[in-house]
Amino acid sequence: MRSFLRKWQGEIRKTFTGRSDAPPDWAVRLEEGDDAGYHHPGSAVWAVHGSMSPIVAGIRTLLMQSLHPGALAGVHEHSNFREDPLGRLAHTIRWIFTVTYGSREAAEEASGRVRRLHVPVRGTYDGNDGQAHSYSANDPHLAGWIHIAFTDAFLASHKIWGGPVPGGPDAYVREWAQAGSLMGVDRPPLTEAEMRAELDRWYESGQLRADHRVAETVEFIRKAPLHPMLRPGYRVLFAGAVYSLEPRYREMLGLSVPRLGPFPLPVRLATKAVLGVVRLTLGPRGPSEIAARARLLRLGMAAPDA
Repeated sequence: MRSFLRKWQGEIRKTFTGRSDAPPDWAVRLEEGDDAGYHHPGSAVWAVHGSMSPIVAGIRTLLMQSLHPGALAGVHEHSNFREDPLGRLAHTIRWIFTVTYGSREAAEEASGRVRRLHVPVRGTYDGNDGQAHSYSANDPHLAGWIHIAFTDAFLASHKIWGGPVPGGPDAYVREWAQAGSLMGVDRPPLTEAEMRAELDRWYESGQLRADHRVAETVEFIRKAPLHPMLRPGYRVLFAGAVYSLEPRYREMLGLSVPRLGPFPLPVRLATKAVLGVVRLTLGPRGPSEIAARARLLRLGMAAPDA
């Protein structure tokens, strides 16, 4: 039994960090730096990203982002997500946690690295108007969709499965706007109301769509090539991500909350249980947060609850 649990724990760590035996080197290096970073202990960003809700939010983000044909074309035509989905996940997690917990220099360097990788990600796609449209991963307009889909997913998931957000939802949207700026987003929303209004504009613009490519992507996300030990829990988390979506986006994606006949299944409770097990496995604080707190202590900026 102990051997099974150790293997299971190792597979969870490997899924999120790329390593099962030790924290990734980039996380340990977040202890370096000479400033507190863009986000601090007690901030809304630390509260949201330090919880377990981002696991569900990450799935929801991918589902939402796939609705923009330019974003989806970039993924299909310029990435190896089918061959190495966990590697792509590890790179995304590295950027999120570096911006969240790293020094300003580390956050800017990580964002610059991602933007350099995005330079060749460009091409064309057929829009809903029948015309050919160009796309670029570093285009501020497209980056704006990526940012708002991320912010909305992380905030919505945390409202359902996380704890209180210091300063409320507006604080999270405002604080994470810094990440959008680092990625070239032009005037990211600063309040939840602004974010909701921007999402409405995207929905009403006619630019989003769900076609056969979206359906293929959704099916890939639904049946992510994880280790067999992790698949039962992942199925629950995927259902949680679907549960958290607004009905209009669920409909576009062709998804629905699981039901047993006329009765909805207890997805919310089941997702909470799975996240609780993952929390017990990974511990209350991840290596990125631990490294950041060590940096703050070294700089004489001890965390309030340290």
